[in-house]
Amino acid sequence: MYYFFYGLLYLVSLLPMRILYILADGIYGLVYYAFGYRKKVVMDNLQRAFPEKTAAERTRIAKKFYRNLIDSFMEVIKLLSASQRFLNKRFTMDTTVLKELHASGGSCQVHLGHTFNWEWGQLVLTGLTDYKIMVVYQPITNKFFERLFYRLRTRTGNVFLPANKMKEAIQPHLQSQYLLALVADQAPGNPKESWWLDFLGQPTPFVAGPEKGARSCGLPVVFAYIEKPRRGYYHATLKLGSCETASLPEGELTHRYVRFLEDVIRRNPDMWLWSHRRWKHKWKNDYASKWISENHPPEYV
Repeated sequence: MYYFFYGLLYLVSLLPMRILYILADGIYGLVYYAFGYRKKVVMDNLQRAFPEKTAAERTRIAKKFYRNLIDSFMEVIKLLSASQRFLNKRFTMDTTVLKELHASGGSCQVHLGHTFNWEWGQLVLTGLTDYKIMVVYQPITNKFFERLFYRLRTRTGNVFLPANKMKEAIQPHLQSQYLLALVADQAPGNPKESWWLDFLGQPTPFVAGPEKGARSCGLPVVFAYIEKPRRGYYHATLKLGSCETASLPEGELTHRYVRFLEDVIRRNPDMWLWSHRRWKHKWKNDYASKWISENHPPEYV
C-alpha cells in the first residue's frame, strides 16, 4: 500500500511547479473556505498575537498563511522527483557564519522556528556546509507519512533524531563535527520545566532543551529565519546568537532567541505556522522561577 501511494505522489511530483501551484490554489479554496482546516485555531492565535490589527487585516494574514501552507505541502511532494540543482536554484542562503564556526574546529547548534519552507532548506544546507547535519524532529503519528517524510528528509544524508529518543540517537555522532538543527518554537510538553516569556503579548513557555544542550556542551548557537521573495523561492538568513553560550546566565539564550523569533514573525506573519496551538498552556504563579522576560510575570487569575 505504501508503494502504491508513493507511486501516485511521484507521478504528481513530475508536474511542473506552475501546474502544482494551480493545484495548490484549488486545494487552498477547499481547505480555507470549504473545510476550514484549523481555522478557529489560526484566527484565535492571530487575535492573541495581533489585537491591534483589524479583523480584516488578520483575515488577510490568515489567507496568506493558508496559501503558504498549501504551497509548502505541494513543494514537499515535488521532493519525490526534484533534483538537487532544482532545490539549489529555488532556496538560497548565506552560510558565512557557519564556515567561520566550522573553521574553529567545533560543533554548533542552529535554532529556527516553524517558518516555510524548512523542508527544502535543510536539504539545500547539506551542500553548503562541511558540518554533519543532524536535525531533531517529532515523528509523525501516521505511519505512511512518517516513512515518506523520513525518506525525503534524509535523501542528502542528513541525520534525523527523534525528539523522544534524542539522547540515545545522538550518541554515535558526538565525535564528529556536527551542526544540530532544532525547531526551537515547539510547544513544550511540560510547562513546569520550561522557560516562560512574554511572546507576542502572551505568557508563553519555551522548551529548555535547546539552551540546556548548548550551554552544557559550550556550543555556539546560530539563529535562522526564512523569507519568501516570491512564490516558489526562499532565502534563509543565519545570524550568530552567541559564541559563549556556557558563560551566559540561565535563560539568556532562550530570551535572545524568542526576541529574534518575535521580530521575524512580526515582519512576515504569514510565514509562521499559525495552525498549531502555541498557547495551550496557561500561566500559573507556580512557574514564577521560570519567568525570564524583561517585564514582571503576570498575575495568575
